[in-house]
Amino acid sequence: MAMKAAEGSVELADDTVSLTAAACLFHGFSDPSRLSIVRHLALGEHRVVDLTAHLGLAQSTVSKHLACLRDCGLVSSRPQGRASMWSLEHPQAVMDLLASAERLLSLTGDAVTLCATYGSESLPGETA
Repeated sequence: MAMKAAEGSVELADDTVSLTAAACLFHGFSDPSRLSIVRHLALGEHRVVDLTAHLGLAQSTVSKHLACLRDCGLVSSRPQGRASMWSLEHPQAVMDLLASAERLLSLTGDAVTLCATYGSESLPGETA
């Protein structure tokens, strides 16, 4: 009986670790600027200066978000001269995830944007 309880605790701990990792992954995608960067990198490698020009974001903003995405294991860079070329680490998996998110959003309609905690009203600079 004690063995059964211990096994259940291990499974619960494994679930908690997996769910925490999933929550951290989704947090990496939780900012509209990061999503814009990810979508742009899906087109191919870019330098920070290219991303700032294409997305209309400040260099510091792009760099900050790239650092977050790098820490999440979603992007990587390689040196090219004095610049760095940024790319998606797992482009097909990222695109599959974004496509699944779009399908889910089409099913839920405006429900997610109306959420009091995470909806568009709760985002900095966003208004309904």
